[in-house]
Amino acid sequence: MSYDTQNIFAKILRGEIPSIKVFESDDTLAFMDVMPQSEGHVLVIPKEAAANIHEASEEALAACMRTVKRVAAAVKEALTPDGMLIAQFNGAAAGQTVEHIHFHIIPRWQDVPLKIHAREFADSAVLEAQATRIRAALAKS
Repeated sequence: MSYDTQNIFAKILRGEIPSIKVFESDDTLAFMDVMPQSEGHVLVIPKEAAANIHEASEEALAACMRTVKRVAAAVKEALTPDGMLIAQFNGAAAGQTVEHIHFHIIPRWQDVPLKIHAREFADSAVLEAQATRIRAALAKS
C-alpha cells in the first residue's frame, strides 16, 4: 500500500485543515475526533507518514503509545469515565476510515452506548470545551 499524502490526517499535520489539538510532541499529535463515539474521544497520530501498523516504524509506534498513555490519563482525570477503550484499526475491513495510522482514546460510561464510528459530526464548541478540560489535566502532569 502506498501512503496517500492527501489523506485528512496528513493535511492536519501540514496545517492545511484545522483540528482541535489536545497535545503535540516532536513525533505525535493528539486531537479531538470530529465524529466522536463518546464525549472526550481523542485521536493520536504519528507525524510519520504510515497508513497502518504494518508500515509504521517501531519508533513511531513507541512514540504513539507514550502519547496514548499520557493523553488517556488526562482524559481519565478530566472526564472521570467509568472505563476507557483504546483502539487501532488496520484496513477498511477492520473499520479504518483514514489511511494514516491512528489510535482512538474513547472514554466509556456505564450504560451509555457508543455512537457509530465515523458517522456524525460533533459541535466544535462542545469539542473545544472537552479539549480545554483535557489540556488542563495534561498541564498538571
